[in-house]
Amino acid sequence: MIAHLRGRVLEKHPNRLIVDVGGVGYDLAVPLSTFYASGEPGDEIALRVHTHVREDQLALYGFSTSLELAVFERLIGVSGIGPKLALAVLSGIEPRELVGAIERGDIVRLTRIPGVGKKTAERMAVELRDGLPLALKGLGGEAPPPSAGDARRDDLASALANLGYDRRAVDKALDAVLKDLAEASFEQHLRAALKTLSRA
Repeated sequence: MIAHLRGRVLEKHPNRLIVDVGGVGYDLAVPLSTFYASGEPGDEIALRVHTHVREDQLALYGFSTSLELAVFERLIGVSGIGPKLALAVLSGIEPRELVGAIERGDIVRLTRIPGVGKKTAERMAVELRDGLPLALKGLGGEAPPPSAGDARRDDLASALANLGYDRRAVDKALDAVLKDLAEASFEQHLRAALKTLSRA
């Protein structure tokens, strides 16, 4: 099993890196965070690696930090989440924010991750609630306290979802409303979001 690679970036793409280690090119699937941290072709790089073995395939997944690798390995242990979706999750949310959302059981925040529907979010919250935060304490994975803006957005999204509005439409409306009315009250934000959704 390959657990760590150090070499030079040969090629880089948003979801994959090819790393030259002593003349051998290793093809690794990576999350966006690792892609952005990987420097330019020719730069030296060190990656934590998860080797995924199936009957018909051997695939390498690379991560710039131990925290990302640990979160990835816990994610693929959730029923219905394979390596591809786990990478998408890590590309759509910071590991520490993910830990916080799981600790709080914040389904609304989890479903804002591209590719994660309500059922998958609920499975993540249930199956990872105890093990994930505990396992990551020593890796800098303590959950940050939710900011006032995040809490406001989550409350608004929950209220609008309860009124039957589609999640994607809600997210789009809230993006606009929270940007234009940054200092408004909850009621003002809710009224503005409802007005935006009624025009959609």
